[in-house]
Amino acid sequence: MATPDFIRDLRLFAGHQLLYLPGVSAVVFDERGRVLLGRRADTGGWSVIGGIPEPGEQPADCAVREVFEETNVRCVPERVALVHGLEKPVTYPNGDICQFMDITFRCRATAEAAAQARVNDDESLEVGWFGTDELPALKEFALFRIKQAAQDGPAWFSSSAHARG
Repeated sequence: MATPDFIRDLRLFAGHQLLYLPGVSAVVFDERGRVLLGRRADTGGWSVIGGIPEPGEQPADCAVREVFEETNVRCVPERVALVHGLEKPVTYPNGDICQFMDITFRCRATAEAAAQARVNDDESLEVGWFGTDELPALKEFALFRIKQAAQDGPAWFSSSAHARG
């Protein structure tokens, strides 16, 4: 994901130290139940679409924007699938350290959108629709989000208070 300008501005003061940031993931399904994935330019791996909300932007609006920016697909958020504070920070090649609070949305592609999927920016090498039983190699991050988005019911979340009873 490209670094938003507001984070570049923060880095002028914060340097490479850990920043705890919001993140949004979108698990987009088409009318056939296939999931939209992008092969990331930075890692070369397939994943769900995601990004960082701009200041003042609602998380669901961020999901819709990121999906369109990266894949040319229009979608509608249906529900929050999970809220997850990632346990491990990410250290980028330039030395920046970030840890993310991810909100994942289950989204539905608009009727005409599936046929319009294509690489729409420099963040993706490829985009494509995949049956949930025909997924390419994915990291656990993406697999877990797809699993939670495919289920009906309340959003998944982790809570140490809940675990203690």
